[in-house]
Amino acid sequence: MQLRSVVYPGTFDPVTNGHTDLISRAARLYDRVVVAVAENTAKTPLFPAAQRVALLHGVVSEYPNVEIVAFAGLLVEFARARQMTVILRGLRAVSDFEYEFQLAGMNRRMAPDIETVFLTPAEQYAYISSGLVKEIARLGGDVSTFVAPSVYAALQDHFR
Repeated sequence: MQLRSVVYPGTFDPVTNGHTDLISRAARLYDRVVVAVAENTAKTPLFPAAQRVALLHGVVSEYPNVEIVAFAGLLVEFARARQMTVILRGLRAVSDFEYEFQLAGMNRRMAPDIETVFLTPAEQYAYISSGLVKEIARLGGDVSTFVAPSVYAALQDHFR
């Protein structure tokens, strides 16, 4: 029997309750979920990759079939190196669709053997984004309902 695996990539800067929702649902759908934390040199992350990995470990430790790893480079090469043929992406709103559609098409062109599947977060998380969480936290707002307590503490420490 073949192990059903999926890779869920992102910067997770910071990981939000919306991300956690998708990870928990993917953990029920797949035997193995690899959360791939992009080092992403094109963006300037708030937290270094190692801290984002650590925060994710704390948030999803209850799921034994979830693995957290950092990666750099092309996602399709990361997936191929681990013999994974499914990429999971989240869609919060119609505004996400165009970018995600383009990304899925480009990945399919580079790696026709790798499929992209989409999940939408639960309704109460559909409006949450890492960017908004960072901006609210930077301005001193309360983001405790959008992130796990450990992530909230890390944000508070960072902006102190």
